[in-house]
Amino acid sequence: MKLLSFCPSSAVSTSLPTLIIFFIIYHIHKLESAQFNVTGPGHPVTAVVGEATVLPCHLSPRMSAENMEVRWFRSDFLSFVHLYQHGKDQYGNQMPDYHGRTELLKAGITDGNVSLQILNIRHSDEGQYNCFVQDGSFYEEAPLELKLAALGSNPLISVESHQDGGIRVVCQSAGWYPEPKVLWRDRSGQELPSLSEAKSLGDSGLFETENSIIIKDHSNQNLSCWVRNTFLNQEKESTVYIADFFFPKVNPWMVALSVILLVFFVCFIGLTLYLFKMKGKHLGEIRKRDTEIDDLQRELDWRRNIVCPVNVTLDPDTAHPQLVLSEDRKSVRCGDTRQQLPNSPERFDTDPCVLGCEGFTSGRHCWEVEVGDGRYWAVGVSRESVGRKGQISRSPEGGIWAVERDWWGQFQALTSPATPLPLSRVPSRIRVCLDCDRGLVTFIDTGDEAPIFTFPPGSVPGERIRPWLWVWMGSQLRLSLRHTAKGVSGNQPLGPQAL
Repeated sequence: MKLLSFCPSSAVSTSLPTLIIFFIIYHIHKLESAQFNVTGPGHPVTAVVGEATVLPCHLSPRMSAENMEVRWFRSDFLSFVHLYQHGKDQYGNQMPDYHGRTELLKAGITDGNVSLQILNIRHSDEGQYNCFVQDGSFYEEAPLELKLAALGSNPLISVESHQDGGIRVVCQSAGWYPEPKVLWRDRSGQELPSLSEAKSLGDSGLFETENSIIIKDHSNQNLSCWVRNTFLNQEKESTVYIADFFFPKVNPWMVALSVILLVFFVCFIGLTLYLFKMKGKHLGEIRKRDTEIDDLQRELDWRRNIVCPVNVTLDPDTAHPQLVLSEDRKSVRCGDTRQQLPNSPERFDTDPCVLGCEGFTSGRHCWEVEVGDGRYWAVGVSRESVGRKGQISRSPEGGIWAVERDWWGQFQALTSPATPLPLSRVPSRIRVCLDCDRGLVTFIDTGDEAPIFTFPPGSVPGERIRPWLWVWMGSQLRLSLRHTAKGVSGNQPLGPQAL
């Protein structure tokens, strides 16, 4: 805003009304340029897995944020956790993991409270969040860290066996985060040393623990296992009473008899091993040959799937409105905005998917997809009857057989649950091989012709199957066709006459 100029040389000729107007305009300009700070809690927020939590955020000084933009995001500004804009919530580009799980608490929005509630907290929700507020051209943001914790199951104590002159007792518990601490205590509360401890991450990302101890002293018959979450400063306890008859009793005659039986047993084992030594040698050679034959058969099975290439194009009538297809319908990427397209029954309206025009009901077929170094994508096949509306299940149960690279760069097969694929590198070009007659799908890295993953025979039902692609922002997929059979170059396109 331009302000009226005032200088001493013209002060004499300036009238009083002009000065009044000058100061009114100046103060209006200051009000229009009012600024604010976005303030978070200043310390990490702790949430319990499976429960709801609130990420605090407010404006300072307090003012209404009803007509402002409030954006909660993680690492990607455009792919948001929650967006409030133009006076209502927007879900167009919301991260799929947060669908139906977020709510902006609008009860205090007129006082500048823009806190976000997340329902059903998951292990993947842990990490950095950003609270971004914009009013016109002015904006501010504040970071916030979310830390997770989980209280697992009550310890399960079991008496396993006699060992080292005592009784081996095992304590098991699951569903903890972060890694819990396990303690054994006797009836007086004194801590006892453990024999072994094993902790692992389960499929849900929560810790499972197994801890064992050897009890030799009858005075420790009352035994407690404590599993403690040091982050929440909470613990769970189970106690077991071990009766006297569990403890081994030493009898000299029984010891002598045991030694004699042991000697006879060792002699018997030695004689048996000697008699079967030659027979075992021949059996080993037979098994080795059988293994080599099986390996050769598996090699022939997956190589047989790569010699029937087909020319695949993308079906624009099925493409999600945010997907942009090339003119030759060979390439697809995720655009920044949602296109105005007819919402036909064939079109995906929630997940960024597109199907191939071609469908197959019999025979063997293969095609290649260039995935490049995209961050988030999936490649595979689907039933023609796969659901198009709303959130779909990317798994065989949902009619999809595919591999993907997820948002964190992990490569996995979309089984149920997903199967991690620990490759040394993520392929930049993948061959999809479909055998309709056997009902299987194989994925091959065209860089070294190595198998990536195979959905076993009978996985794919006997109905029309079509190519399927899933594309997120920052990724672009392109269909290509390369023949790898004898007599054709690995980089030579296959023309219609070759089919």
